[in-house]
Amino acid sequence: MGKKIELIKHAVIKSVVALALGVNRKNIYRQSKRDQADLSLKADIEKVWDSHPAYGHLRLAYHLKINHKRITRVMKKYGLKPPRRKIHHFCTVSTPHHTFTNLIKSWQPTGPNQLWVADVSFIKFQGRFWYLSTIVDVFTRQVLAVQVSRHHNHQLILSTLKQAVMVTDTFPWVFHTDQGTEFMAQATIDFLLENQVSISVSDKASPWQNGYQESFFGRFKDEIGDVNRFETVGEFLEAIYQHVSYYNNDRIHTALKMPPAIYAAIFS
Repeated sequence: MGKKIELIKHAVIKSVVALALGVNRKNIYRQSKRDQADLSLKADIEKVWDSHPAYGHLRLAYHLKINHKRITRVMKKYGLKPPRRKIHHFCTVSTPHHTFTNLIKSWQPTGPNQLWVADVSFIKFQGRFWYLSTIVDVFTRQVLAVQVSRHHNHQLILSTLKQAVMVTDTFPWVFHTDQGTEFMAQATIDFLLENQVSISVSDKASPWQNGYQESFFGRFKDEIGDVNRFETVGEFLEAIYQHVSYYNNDRIHTALKMPPAIYAAIFS
């Protein structure tokens, strides 16, 4: 008799719990198992963010080898968001004194070193502006060169170009930028044309036509965060170069489903 009463109590408790959770009685334990699995995945996501704080649901899915829909569900369930911060971007000053046009509106490269894109952005550190110049290979998404300077001029662009040439031991077919004065400087143009590089530029006030670089700078600044946490210029500069190395070698690119350097190695 006592055992029967206990069974009835258990059934009543189970019904009350099911009603409170809004689930069928039969699914109480199943729901509990899913909650445990979700909590485990939550812990895995947070662990990934220790090394990759900007990974959204797609990169998390690639990294953890889990369906992105499950990642999205668990992130929504627990209110999880990548611990990244927003920083404003830099706008260049355009120059009309050239005849170059956009050569890449309807063309995509089919291999490395066919199309390089470049841009400059600023980073404010301890009240002073520093200018970050990068060149990206569109096919591999790899950052081929990065230079940081206190001065925003054509010397910065030339030094970045020469670094990219040294790293790859070649020149691109096409070099694409916006219409910034530093890119349209005669010294920059001469260097490119003397080495048989076609020059392509975005239309005025059309930053989306250099979308690969815009995307890189946007994510780079989000991921590196507040640079004023560094105490010295040396620490600040080291963080920039370390993050570029991380971007190339460790960070999964969603278009490639692997880091750019690993993808580039396939074609070397």
